[in-house]
Amino acid sequence: MKTAKLFMVTRPDAMEKSRWFSIVMLLGSAFMILLIIIYRDDLGVSLEPLQALHDRQVGCTNWKRVMLVLSGIQQQDGSPYKDPLAIPYDLVHSESTQFTFDTFRERYGDSSRQLMKMKLKNYTKFLFVRDPFERLISAYRDKFEKHDDNEIFYSYARDMLRRYANKTAPASDRDAFAMGLRPSFAHFMQYLLDPQTEKNKPFDEHWLQMYRLCHPCQIQYDFVGHMESLEEDAKQLLRQLIVDDVVEYPVSMHPRNLTTSNLLADWFSTVPLEARRELYKLYEADFKLFGYDRPDSILNSLRVSRISI
Repeated sequence: MKTAKLFMVTRPDAMEKSRWFSIVMLLGSAFMILLIIIYRDDLGVSLEPLQALHDRQVGCTNWKRVMLVLSGIQQQDGSPYKDPLAIPYDLVHSESTQFTFDTFRERYGDSSRQLMKMKLKNYTKFLFVRDPFERLISAYRDKFEKHDDNEIFYSYARDMLRRYANKTAPASDRDAFAMGLRPSFAHFMQYLLDPQTEKNKPFDEHWLQMYRLCHPCQIQYDFVGHMESLEEDAKQLLRQLIVDDVVEYPVSMHPRNLTTSNLLADWFSTVPLEARRELYKLYEADFKLFGYDRPDSILNSLRVSRISI
């Protein structure tokens, strides 16, 4: 079982204030690392940074919807959105709602580094994490079982098929799927463990270790929530920021977003035992830093067994 890690920040004068000022932005590209700067100057309450992945990894799309509701910068029929789920997916990931590090540097010039340090020191920072192995399954399902992300397919899947399946795939993900060509979950695990992988290019943000992605040893987060208790943790965070009367986090119950113990066993049954153990070593820091138990049922047996209920 995971260990909850929630850090509270008390701001005594917060209840008397009301007005929000906001900058909403994306660091990286859609579904990747977020830098969200939502600040309330009259409170000194801010959300920065929220570093996360696509919502099938740790809920980033819905968190962006929450931020857009709070910012009020996107409107529907002349009025700001009130319901996060009413904000269309394409609008959530539109460049018009993105404020990148490059944009930040362009806007603030030589003072950008010092300003960022000030924000990281004084503003509320929060992070949501997920069981590392469940996150890998989620990344695989989201990026390699669907044919709506041609960039990921071209950049990664074709390389996996060439290196581990001795197959040449067309550049288009739709053409490859029509031919029945896509990497297996075992191929994906091989790719992660191959020493040549990061010599060629860095890990994608969807499967980069969380400690490397979010730098918890360098950034003192005020609140760390978990995907496994997302609804409860999101409510607590919004209460802490005194915006729970303004917006609710839209918890999705779509079955693709859930990974049970049995599904974990099913997925890793295709991965050799020694490879499972090497994968644990690769992501061990994430397990330990964020309070997740070592998955002994997967690491101690040649044959992964489903759990009886």
